[in-house]
Amino acid sequence: MAEHAARADALTAAHRARRARRERHAIEDFLFDYYGTRPAALRRWHPGPGVALAPGGDGPAPHAGWKYYATDTDGVVRLDLERYRAERGTTVGFIAGLLGATASRPAHLGCFGLHEWAMVYGADEHRHPLPLRLGRAGTDAVVEAHQIRCSHFDAFRFFTPQARGFNRLRPTRESQVELEQPGCLHAAMDCFKWATKLGPGAPGGLTLDCFALAGEIRLLDMRASPYDLSSYGQAPVRIETPEGKAEYMARQRELTGRAAVLRSRLLEACAALV
Repeated sequence: MAEHAARADALTAAHRARRARRERHAIEDFLFDYYGTRPAALRRWHPGPGVALAPGGDGPAPHAGWKYYATDTDGVVRLDLERYRAERGTTVGFIAGLLGATASRPAHLGCFGLHEWAMVYGADEHRHPLPLRLGRAGTDAVVEAHQIRCSHFDAFRFFTPQARGFNRLRPTRESQVELEQPGCLHAAMDCFKWATKLGPGAPGGLTLDCFALAGEIRLLDMRASPYDLSSYGQAPVRIETPEGKAEYMARQRELTGRAAVLRSRLLEACAALV
């Protein structure tokens, strides 16, 4: 439990320091804002289903006072699966169905992170207070020169209206289970979202592993984006060039493989819960 809290603190230290100074970070704040992450929640360790916590010299484990835990007469604390299933079983079923469907499909690589470009196409304003490294005209030209194949609804929904016609697919919330595929780095990043949705049903180490991978993916996402990240000391992955495309695909393949392992562990947790 102490080791988990220390790891969580290390992973969130920079964010917490910036928050104390009321500073924003266009790359790293995403994991906290978009996913609604709280450092205090991340440092709370859960053993996961099937693990019992014996009492110590000072009584039951702290989990005795946490939601979804039950304490036996002998002071042993464990996840209250009956209550958890009653209140969150539908959520677990959806997560398992989505992750299983995603894992069953071949990975489609070569999207080159063009969703970020489509989010600023033809727009005078954009989400981050950073300059476009190719300027507006150059950025628009990159979008116009590519056929985009974004299967992830939570990326597609932020495309500008002018950019939507460049996407071969029309993902919706309803078609999410049908379209999600393992090569999508946003789907890989969402492993963290599903771990947090499982809450105490996901072992703490798994949740932090998902968070750490999401951070790496977010960095690649932004380095391959149209934004100039020189103010953060980050070099671009120039996906508008053959060399940049090769660099992106190599990194995407590696991250996809690591996400597949986490997705499998999340499915194991779902199976233990239901």
